Amino acid sequence: MPCRVPQETILRPRHRKFASLRTVSIQTLNPALSIGMLTLTMAKKLKVGIIGNGMIARHAHIPGYLALPEECEIVWACDIKEERAKEVSKEYGIAKTTTDYKDLLNDPEIDAVSVCTPNMAHMAITVDALKAGKHVLCEKPLSMNGDQSRAMCRAAKDSGKILQVALQMRFSGPGLFMRDYIANGHMGDIYYARAQALRRRGVPAWGVFIDKEQQGGGPLIDIGVHVLDFTLSMMGYPKPVSASGKAWDTLGKNPDLFNFWGDYPRDKFTVEDMAVGFIRFEDGQVVVLESSFMSNIQEEIFTTQLFGTKSGAQVKASGDNPVQIYTEIDKQLFDFAPRNIPDVKSSYNGEVAAFLDAIKNGKPSPVPGENGLTLNAIFDALYKSSETGQEEKIDVSY
Repeated sequence: MPCRVPQETILRPRHRKFASLRTVSIQTLNPALSIGMLTLTMAKKLKVGIIGNGMIARHAHIPGYLALPEECEIVWACDIKEERAKEVSKEYGIAKTTTDYKDLLNDPEIDAVSVCTPNMAHMAITVDALKAGKHVLCEKPLSMNGDQSRAMCRAAKDSGKILQVALQMRFSGPGLFMRDYIANGHMGDIYYARAQALRRRGVPAWGVFIDKEQQGGGPLIDIGVHVLDFTLSMMGYPKPVSASGKAWDTLGKNPDLFNFWGDYPRDKFTVEDMAVGFIRFEDGQVVVLESSFMSNIQEEIFTTQLFGTKSGAQVKASGDNPVQIYTEIDKQLFDFAPRNIPDVKSSYNGEVAAFLDAIKNGKPSPVPGENGLTLNAIFDALYKSSETGQEEKIDVSY
């Protein structure tokens, strides 16, 4: 933890060797850094820019950075809509605004950026930012498709900078519990999983969520990405080899159907409203994925079921009783739930904290671009399979 020293504290050198150091005023000292004979190093506060100032920036990224005022400072707010950037600047006390993200990248003080734009802009901005020497936290999905994600992963590798995909479910209390539970060997080998992100009537009526050209897809790429990443992270991110799937758009285009999140132009609905997939992995594991914006079910389902050789689990990232474990001990079957799951107030804050920690301490990306590429490559195969009616191969190379 940082060692607090009052700002008015004055250290006076007693040796001629340090005569040029008349006084040193210190506000924050981190003893984990170099502290020798009057060698006092202040922890550097990272300077951050936010590119795209819509809902996800306001509800996730900006609060995440503001929760860590000693670690970082948001310097730029960038949005193609000038009034939105100025509104965010005023609301959150961000000093600079622009409509051109390259203004951020040309600022030598900026260490990192959050890319919170629609999916169609992720690749260009992220690649430019990495080439400019900035670390990048990019909203999910990493990009529109596997080819774009490959370019982003190559840029991260060439730059040596961190590329993190914003997939916050890993940083939830249940996610942290399951990470340790699995690492301690209690699940055994996880050979099958069923991942579900199903809404009854939940088409986002704002932004570009219904436009395939700008979004890349519907619920599969928007919310299926969350539950699939959550599932694969608990399975150790096995390498996918093939997938078969089917997507439908019959409900989303129907003007007679109700939508909880307001109406939208049904004739402009060009994404799927539901998709399912069967995904095979290199070591024999299988994952079944289901996602929908609209489906005739009782209630929303956002969960994953894991089938292991020692125990099974049903896991939600939030809500009541988020983790249920099923196992056998001495030929007795047990169903139980953990009582002291880590109390995480915001998994969004957790992903931002992990991003900053990786930058400051030279750690690997907490959610590397390669994971985002794997997800996009799976979605490519599922969408293609829906068209061809065949099982399609998955390529995660770059």
